[in-house]
Amino acid sequence: MSNHQKTYWKGTEQLTNDPSFVKNAEKEFPEYLPINSQKETGDSGTSRRDFLKMMGFGVAAASLAACEAPVRKAIPYLNKPVDVDPGIPNYYASTYSVGGDYASIVVKTREGRPIKIEGNKQSKITQGGVSAQVEASVLSLYDQERLVGPLKGGENTEWSTLDKEVTEQLNAISARGGQIRIISNTVNSPSTLKLVNEFAEKFGNTEHIMYDSVSSQGILAANDAMFGVKAVPSYDFSKAKTIVSFGADFLGTWISPIEFTKQYSKTRKVSSDNRQMSRHYQFESNLSLTGANADYRTTIKPSQEGLAVAALFNEVAKSTGNAPISASKVQIPNVAKAAKDLVTSRGKSIVVSGSNDADVQMLVNAINNMLANYGATISLNKATNYRKGDEKQLSQFITDANAGNIAAVVFYNANPVYDFGMGASLEKAIAKVGLTISTSDRKDETTSLVKYVAPDHHFLESWNDSEPKAGELSLTQPTISPLFKTRQAQDSFLVWSGNSTSYFDYLRNNWESDHFSSQEPTFDIFWDKTLYNGVFTASSEAQEISANEVDFSTAVSRINKNYKAGNEGVEIQLYQKVSLGTGYHANNPWLQELPDPISKATWDNYATISQKMANDLDIKIFEGKTSLITLNINGTSVEIPALVQPGQADNTIGIALGYGRKM
Repeated sequence: MSNHQKTYWKGTEQLTNDPSFVKNAEKEFPEYLPINSQKETGDSGTSRRDFLKMMGFGVAAASLAACEAPVRKAIPYLNKPVDVDPGIPNYYASTYSVGGDYASIVVKTREGRPIKIEGNKQSKITQGGVSAQVEASVLSLYDQERLVGPLKGGENTEWSTLDKEVTEQLNAISARGGQIRIISNTVNSPSTLKLVNEFAEKFGNTEHIMYDSVSSQGILAANDAMFGVKAVPSYDFSKAKTIVSFGADFLGTWISPIEFTKQYSKTRKVSSDNRQMSRHYQFESNLSLTGANADYRTTIKPSQEGLAVAALFNEVAKSTGNAPISASKVQIPNVAKAAKDLVTSRGKSIVVSGSNDADVQMLVNAINNMLANYGATISLNKATNYRKGDEKQLSQFITDANAGNIAAVVFYNANPVYDFGMGASLEKAIAKVGLTISTSDRKDETTSLVKYVAPDHHFLESWNDSEPKAGELSLTQPTISPLFKTRQAQDSFLVWSGNSTSYFDYLRNNWESDHFSSQEPTFDIFWDKTLYNGVFTASSEAQEISANEVDFSTAVSRINKNYKAGNEGVEIQLYQKVSLGTGYHANNPWLQELPDPISKATWDNYATISQKMANDLDIKIFEGKTSLITLNINGTSVEIPALVQPGQADNTIGIALGYGRKM
């Protein structure tokens, strides 16, 4: 037996012992950071005040707000002291819900100021887990870029002035039958959705359009066609012995990574109770966090994904006695092996895809259906509300606005000018709408174009609820009084529609009518208990859901047309980083400086390329300067740093979303 010991390296620069890497290997910060302040410290050290100045975040407003008790009656998670004791933390159960991303959380506060976010272990969904974005969101509460009050035409105004003018204009638009649109990302709050529907009924001709920066419309359309349920199903990786993923980074960014990570970890730990570890196959272009954990990882180009899924379909169909489909042939390693393991673990397997192509998702559904995974590892009875956006509706809004058919639009905490694919067209369309409003808490690419800005509270200052899955609910409660003269967006909708009820009372009334039962002595006891726990499971009846007879010929025909077995050109694969995601938190320095779990890079965007492609282009790294490559995308030249990433598919370039923010 050989005594040779393996040597592990963290990157190509360490493998080649690049001189500049060796020089800086022992330094945490290879470059000088000019943040010292001898005037304030009297020495060469860095003061805490310098650090806060450098980060651009202020605490003055937080100090004032912390002197006040939380709004209404917030219920601590672990204890309920009569008074706040200096140095003794309080914990409040709450909910993080941004654009469909969800986590049940516990907020740690000291002297009335939130300082740390942790996971709520009582949640059946996130099970005590959080992500980097959830943890870092506490810092955005203290961001000085937040708006301190309402704006009219870009200038400060009073809430009374804004409310009077907005209400008068909405009523006038309603009286003449004008079209009103509310545009948001996915909203999974049942109380908010009810409120928006009442707002729409009040003014008439009002439509709520939901879109997602990274759309799951392909999954929604496929499930609607095959099962009659237009929703993203619940996935349970903890019950799967074989997992196959096509470009779905379910441990990092796909759909519900906090939830999936908790499930996945249970299948990867061998113990006396669990003697068999799940087998994981990953087919992808970029090396993702999920791919790095796979047992069998195969690189494919984006142009091959549809044919790869079709190849897996035929392999599974052959072993299960189902009819094959006439898809173009493609040679991809491990497809046959994955199919064999899937069939062996039939009913205890799962196949997912990160594609937004409804045709590809139809084949994924068919594979899972052949393997009897529905009702076992995949459930449409407990459909999720993570992604409900339909980008076709937003595209139609742009068409209608350009035609002069939209009289008013409210952007409810959404920034589509930045994160929607047709953002440039939307920017021009907004100028043709008479009444434009945004509830964003800061100036962004969309807010800068509207006439009225009614800034929303930070979620740590707000009351709300969430229903990430059917029957699984949670509450959001404030952990600090509002730092600025902002107002919860739901209260703005109530005021503009002439309803004098506060959203806190509206929320309580909604829960009393929908969820309170005779099992609790009083509603107040039920409400306090739910706030204490943070989560609540409502009783629901399981529906009988079965697959419809589907003709796959049209979908297969489109896949054969849109995908290629061997494309010789260079392809770009867009992806999300675990830290920045879609760019919603781009102003958060904690996330900007968080090293990517794969590349270990921070702060800036870059293009990931394979070592072979780097050799072909004569690109080297760690030579004291950044290697730049120029990309020509649809006639537009983009210059971007190149980073050699082992595991990148040859002739593909990975570029992360979430960068390029202008505001």
